[in-house]
Amino acid sequence: MSEWDDLFRQEAPPMTAASQPFDKEAWVQKKQELRQWTYDTIDSTTVEVMQTGERLQQYLDVQSRFGRYSVSNALLIMAQRPEATRIADFEGWKVMGFHIRRKETGFYILEPGETYKREDGSTAVSYNPKKMFDVSQVIGEKPELPPPPDERTRIKALMHRSPVPIQMGDALPEGMHALYQPDVRQIVIRRGLSASDIFRVLAQELAHAEMDQGKADYSRSDHQAQAYSVAYMLSKQFGVETSGFRFNRAVERLKGLEPQQIRTELSVIRDTAHTMNSRMYHLLGQLRQQQPSRSDTAR
Repeated sequence: MSEWDDLFRQEAPPMTAASQPFDKEAWVQKKQELRQWTYDTIDSTTVEVMQTGERLQQYLDVQSRFGRYSVSNALLIMAQRPEATRIADFEGWKVMGFHIRRKETGFYILEPGETYKREDGSTAVSYNPKKMFDVSQVIGEKPELPPPPDERTRIKALMHRSPVPIQMGDALPEGMHALYQPDVRQIVIRRGLSASDIFRVLAQELAHAEMDQGKADYSRSDHQAQAYSVAYMLSKQFGVETSGFRFNRAVERLKGLEPQQIRTELSVIRDTAHTMNSRMYHLLGQLRQQQPSRSDTAR
């Protein structure tokens, strides 16, 4: 045998990630571990949110930016990328003409998957982790966000399709600027307030009216923390000053509950704010349609 024969010997190429056989069991195991990590993170972040007023406020900031997302997904965003403002998955950004920067690390939320039947016969939905990226992680020219509406317009939007009548009054107790009255289902607001004060106090009382289903046993004190939080979220969304908000009392009320109970309370806040927000954008959309286009004004 020639000393050069080894040059022509056929050797198996090294195994690469692409050439290795697909290990379905390992893939399923990894998915299960990631799903369990998201559940554990939701629970731990839920408890963390209720440790201080500042942490609850940070959660409300995230939920106010992602009003369509569930409480659980808002908690996941808070835990992984609390400064996020606009998110999508890899393909979503690609369709919109953006590309993820190299070496950027994604974060996970949960998306609904297939339905299945529990052992008791009830139907449930499985949830799967989905990797997302924030707009700060993509390359491409970002569109400018529209400016918030002016003071008068945002108050009109807040009052749009109010679930109860709103009237001015001078007989409110000292220090109270607005009041939802469950027995007569109406809101009274004090005269002479500034635009920002009107928005903040009216948002809080409208939140009470929204949560009250017309039952005789509605308690303002039991829902005060939620209504206050809703007013904060709407103020953040529509550019109203929020420096005066404090959440220590809300934390004291909710602290000690189990994570699932806390998320139930947070869901009331999220759902109420979302309902009110939707009514506001309904009117704002109508007003935008009524505005003349640039081509019309140039004629």
